[in-house]
Formats: sequence, structure tokens, C-alpha cells
Amino acid sequence: MNPVVRPFFHADSNTWSYVVHTDDAADAVIIDPVLDFDAKSARTSTASAQAIVDYVATHGLHVRWLLETHAHADHLSAAHWLKTTHWPQAMLAIGVGIRSVQKAFRPIFNLGEHFPVDGSQFDHLFVDGEDFDIGPLHARVIAAPGHTSDSNAYLIGDALFTGDSLFMPDGGTARCDFPGGDAATLYRSIHKLFALPDATRVFICHDYGPGGREVACETSIGEQKRANIHVRNGIDEAAFVTMREARDASLAMPALILPAVQVNLRAGALPEPEDNGTRYLKLPVDRI
Repeated sequence: MNPVVRPFFHADSNTWSYVVHTDDAADAVIIDPVLDFDAKSARTSTASAQAIVDYVATHGLHVRWLLETHAHADHLSAAHWLKTTHWPQAMLAIGVGIRSVQKAFRPIFNLGEHFPVDGSQFDHLFVDGEDFDIGPLHARVIAAPGHTSDSNAYLIGDALFTGDSLFMPDGGTARCDFPGGDAATLYRSIHKLFALPDATRVFICHDYGPGGREVACETSIGEQKRANIHVRNGIDEAAFVTMREARDASLAMPALILPAVQVNLRAGALPEPEDNGTRYLKLPVDRI
């Protein structure tokens, strides 16, 4: 059985989130929801996540899973808000590699030994090849490290959600210069995805509309193999690594990496309020 995929675009971070379900069943999964964050004022908003809530309510869906493809560096996750305010029964999940990401960033943000680096902020940590169900839909986890060490892709019916590993074919692939990232590993992860049938629908996490085209979210494995500007058929690992490392060296850090990572390590939860009732995010100077 193949799913209905409803995309939601967050223009401020160029992020695609998804609600995945079937026409004739009430169970659903939400992938990579976004919490609005104004970096200038440090104010959060749930307007974008509320659009997902409204869709779920309109269609009478029951959310079973809140899935993160990885601990994002370019937006704050709304998964914690969705779980605590709307769907406490939903399982909030990410790949087991989040433990490595937490270990890498705990000293950067000086979170202290009391901050768990075992992934316990999440309800479930997926391992490569793990199967799970969303009502009548069958889903499988495909570990896809390289962009980050915790990156997963989720195959739900004929729909593959790749996180940041693949962009649209004219956008190429994600950077690999964050802690735990590695270009050769990303190349191998992508070629694991390329082993899926060409007709597999591919849904990406970000699109920036290269060349001024309208933003898009859906492609296919066959199209990626034919046309991806970074990793199409005929581009070998050595050439990809050379290109990726040179390109990464020229890129600025994402605008929201500092607030995003320290929130997303906590499964989208903001830090606990201090004694004045205010929550604080840290800005480590000269560390990133």
C-alpha cells in the first residue's frame, strides 16, 4: 500500500515537512515539523506547526509517530510541542546516531555531565533496517549517515523521505562538514538509496529553488540517478568527495545552527527555565 503525502513548506528555512497517511485509514506520521523562530528577537511561534495540526484534525487522523530525519542545523523542531500539546501517545523518534551528535555538541554548548547523551530525550531510537507500521502502511528505516552521523531515510510504501542527504536533482546533496559528517560516507549512503526501484518517490527536506525556479519537494530515485548534479550515475566516490569538500569549505554556517542544534538535541524541547522563569539558548563564541 502506498501513502498519501501532504507536504508543508516553511519558507523562512526552506524546509519541507510531511504528513503521511492513507486515504482509507486514520493512522498518520509526521516527518520533520518546524517550530518558527525569529533569530532577531529569539521568539518562537507555532504557526507553521499549527497548519499541520489543522490538517490532521480536518482529515480525522491519529498521529502514531513524530519522525526526525536527523538533528537539524537550520531550523528548530516542533516535534516536542506537537507531542506535548496534541499527541502525547505519538512516538517521537530519530536514528540511534543521535547519541554521537549529542556527545559531539555537549562540550560545545557546555551542557554538563548531567545532560544525557544516550538519546533518552526521544521515545525511540531507530537502527538501520528497522521495520515499523503506520496502520496498514509498512515503513523501513534506512540509515543514511554522511551529512550527519544520525541521518536516516524513511521508506514508507513507495515514498522515501531522505532528510538532507539528497536535494532535488538540480540542488545536489547536503554539506558534510558538521561534526560527524563525512563526504565518502554520504556517497555510500546515497548509493544505498539508489538501489531502490527507480519509481520510488523521493521527498526531500529542503529546497532553495536553484536558478529562481519554484520550490519543489518530490522527485524519484530514477531521476536522481539520471540528473543529480552532484551524485548522478557516472560520478565516482573520489570525484564526489573532492567536489563536496571543496564546496563545503566555501559555505557559511546555517543562520540558525546555534539555536537549532541545542534545541534539536533535546528532541525539540527548549532548555528548562532558569530561576527568573526565562529560558536561555547559548552562543558559544569562536567554537563553530
